[in-house]
Amino acid sequence: MPGMDELNSLVTRLESVALRLEGAAGGSAAGAEAANSSSSATVAEFDTVLAGAFAKFIKISQDIGGEVGKIGIMAQQAFTAERKFIATASISKKPSDKELMLLLSPISNKISEITEYREKNRRSEYFNHLSAISESIAALGWVSVSPAPAPFVKEMNDAGQFYLNRVLKDWKAKSEKHVEWTKTWSQTLNELQAYVKAHHTTGLTWNPKGGEASAGAPPPPPPGAPLPPPPPPPGALDMTSGDSGSNTRGDLLSALNKGADITKGLKKVSADQMTHKNPNLRSSSVVPHKEKPALPPKYGGAVTAKNTMSSKPPKLELDGKKWLVEYQKGNKNIEIKETENNHSVYIYKCEASNIVVKGKVNNIIMDSCKKTAVVFDTVVSGLEFINCQSVQMQVLGSVASISIDKTDGCQVYLSKDSLKAEIISAKSSEMNVLFPKGEDFVEHAVPEQFKTVIKGGKLVTSSSESI
Repeated sequence: MPGMDELNSLVTRLESVALRLEGAAGGSAAGAEAANSSSSATVAEFDTVLAGAFAKFIKISQDIGGEVGKIGIMAQQAFTAERKFIATASISKKPSDKELMLLLSPISNKISEITEYREKNRRSEYFNHLSAISESIAALGWVSVSPAPAPFVKEMNDAGQFYLNRVLKDWKAKSEKHVEWTKTWSQTLNELQAYVKAHHTTGLTWNPKGGEASAGAPPPPPPGAPLPPPPPPPGALDMTSGDSGSNTRGDLLSALNKGADITKGLKKVSADQMTHKNPNLRSSSVVPHKEKPALPPKYGGAVTAKNTMSSKPPKLELDGKKWLVEYQKGNKNIEIKETENNHSVYIYKCEASNIVVKGKVNNIIMDSCKKTAVVFDTVVSGLEFINCQSVQMQVLGSVASISIDKTDGCQVYLSKDSLKAEIISAKSSEMNVLFPKGEDFVEHAVPEQFKTVIKGGKLVTSSSESI
């Protein structure tokens, strides 16, 4: 019977396939067992990190709400992406550089999104919160660092401490919840560092007996392991779309695995892309594409409608309790008179301008300004310089604190009532403080170099003058 012959032939073929599959399964049993063992050892411990201080951090972020709640969701998504990557590594052989870049892209994209979100919300009352996360979230990049990834996590944790301290300073007397927020984030990175040191001492551990890693199919959680953090509620954030520029960070994370070969194939960097020649580039982890330089001609950039200081119309207005002084260029007669104690003044991207603030205000922030001066009577909280060049300030009444961050060239003129002012500086240069002595002003430079020694088992740091 023709039908019976075809059926017998089909059964024979199926039996042959079954034998081959059984043989393959028997030969790979040891590899599968090793993969499962590795997965349970590394992924489960990472789940412990997620269930520790990080879970408290997420809850407090949602309780605070606003921009803090949103960046908390972003951080949760970044850690979830890292968990998937570690799970893949625990049951997979180390892939090629190209495949590794694809595997790393979900993490690097989330890091880029967090950085961009912070930059878009500079006027937020939670800007220091956003900056603390933005500056330290790169700790997740330890997966591409060798031979010592744990110190890298600590370095990123330290990078965010400057802004965590600001949050403590601003909110300690207002809300204990914000204090706890800073503690849980710092503790999260400490726990991450301990995890990396214990399980990935010299670099991310791959499974030499595992299968091929694939960016398109992340492995499921191992049986019995805690589940990763849940996704954000529907409609909270749409983080599925990526930015083409975020691939740059993915390339960086992939390149870190090349060790001594990292410099091979690099293109020559032009003068307008060098951060030591262009201080403005230091505020961002991504160097702008040459066709879209972010600096004006004097600092090596080309003239385009998008990168000039006057690309947007100048603004001087009171928005709620905040005075906005933005995109002023060459205006020497800006004066703010109708002020109150709870008002703040935000000066953004002004160039070659002078601002006078009458009366008493809560705080003044000068952000991304050049060759601009501010003169004010009294500030209750403090004055901050961020990402500025060649700026000046003069206080006629009193000010409690002055913060100088990522600024090159800053002249601070103090009054007799401000001699007890606290000056905090970070990543800045050419800072001078002038204060009255008799009828004259005396000038002193703020130290830029420091010397650290070990005494009695502790680090002791003092300023070190250049010779």
